[in-house]
Amino acid sequence: MKVLSKTVGAFQENAYLVIDEATNEAVFIDPGDEPDALIELVRKSGANLRAIWLTHAHLDHVGGIAGLCRVWKVPVHLHAADLPVLERAPVSAAMYGIAFEAPETPDVFVEDGQRLSIGELSFDVVHTPGHAPGHVVFRNGTTVFGGDLLFAGSIGRTDLPYADPAAMEDSLEKISRWDDATVVHPGHGPSTTIGHEKASNPFLTGIAKPVKRVIA
Repeated sequence: MKVLSKTVGAFQENAYLVIDEATNEAVFIDPGDEPDALIELVRKSGANLRAIWLTHAHLDHVGGIAGLCRVWKVPVHLHAADLPVLERAPVSAAMYGIAFEAPETPDVFVEDGQRLSIGELSFDVVHTPGHAPGHVVFRNGTTVFGGDLLFAGSIGRTDLPYADPAAMEDSLEKISRWDDATVVHPGHGPSTTIGHEKASNPFLTGIAKPVKRVIA
């Protein structure tokens, strides 16, 4: 597996191009903004883009989809519970004063326990609601693309529309049972491991709790 990343947009979101080196097939996970830069990343890699997978549908994770799909007509995957989040994305962008091109409705709706493949690589879809109702992570052994579930030293916000602090606690408890060596590539900030976060992240050590929604 080869992982290329590009940090894009006003929210400095991490978009990941994941390449199966055996077949040179690739998937883009959370192409959030700056589609021209993401297109250049694919072209420079020489990989064949086959799909787009979304951990969730907040505006900073979906803003590059339309541009990518004008070049490569690939299927977009999202959990159906995040459709309201996707539909709200243009409103959210307007609130922040951010230029935004809304993507079309996803082509494939993923479910918890489903297995997705790119080339010879397989990933388990794990439903991890809390930050968003349809939030998922993509897990290949001890490699996880975690969206906005877990960050180095923090977690995704739970004070946003459609967020659920109690569900976030359940999702964090679920991933805390994974191998300590598991590497998490998050939607923002540096990559980390489950073991490191269990030892130092206040939301996994029990010192801090996800906050209730305060934004309408």
